[in-house]
Amino acid sequence: MRLVHDPAAVKPVDDARAFGKVAVLLGGDSTEREISLLTGRAVHAALCRRGVDAHLVDPRDVPLTALLEQHFDRVWIALHGPGGEDGTVQGALECLGLPYTGSGVLGSAICMDKLRSKRLAAAVGIATADCVVLRGAQDFELALEQLGLPMIVKPATQGSSVGMSKVTRAEDLPAAYAAAAATDDSVFAEAWITGGEYTVGILQGVALPSIRIRTPGTFYDYEAKYFRDDTEYLCPSGLAPDVERHLAALAQGTFAAVGAEGWGRVDFMMDASGRPLLLEINTVPGMTDHSLVPMAAKAAGIDFETLVWRVLETSLLRKKVSA
Repeated sequence: MRLVHDPAAVKPVDDARAFGKVAVLLGGDSTEREISLLTGRAVHAALCRRGVDAHLVDPRDVPLTALLEQHFDRVWIALHGPGGEDGTVQGALECLGLPYTGSGVLGSAICMDKLRSKRLAAAVGIATADCVVLRGAQDFELALEQLGLPMIVKPATQGSSVGMSKVTRAEDLPAAYAAAAATDDSVFAEAWITGGEYTVGILQGVALPSIRIRTPGTFYDYEAKYFRDDTEYLCPSGLAPDVERHLAALAQGTFAAVGAEGWGRVDFMMDASGRPLLLEINTVPGMTDHSLVPMAAKAAGIDFETLVWRVLETSLLRKKVSA
């Protein structure tokens, strides 16, 4: 059994039985395991309320081959970070012939790598913040010279702001690099942007209303994303209609440029002139009570259960055929 990609096959599903037996993959062993467990449980509960035959499966404890042995028909991927959002699980499911939600192998791999997705987006005319790759202390002077202070240091292939640090003094750059390098072999520094932060969810090719994020912390970090109650989310974001349309078009264009599909989220910062600069693309965004895609969907009149159902419909992108 193998999978064939068929975008025309994504159509509204009215009967839960059409999905068959669904595995909700959650947990895993990435640095984002805790959030993945929250996402997966929320997704599973929503699917069950809609009558879907859904089951929780943690690939840390159960081999993916068990999905075939237990006769699953498709997979809702609720794994965040490396090992779940980077194309590896997607590739394994392709080999097993099991349809799955969201982006495929290539789109997932590109989007998980912030550095390469920035370069690809820039190549098609989507603006991003200036950056310098950090391979070690030999690159610190170049980063300070080209980017100035403050700057932000990031691991390239981690999500949820894991390993990120704002650097305001040159003497703090080595510690910021070490924190990022502890989670990833690929590290880069990016010019600090002082404007507003916005995010745009994508669902089956349609851009959801943008959200403006205001955090009392230094930046929108792991705590602000998932646990703080004083982070502000404005949806509608307050952008003028023409700017909202422009941001939606940028998000859709970015999604297409990197090969993402199905659903996801694109994050931007506005520079001093009001120009949106791409931060990153998320192919499996969080679905917790602090998460942004459910918030944007609600503003568009889509409740959580319907959102989870429509994400499950994206698994129809891939059809089983006999090898």
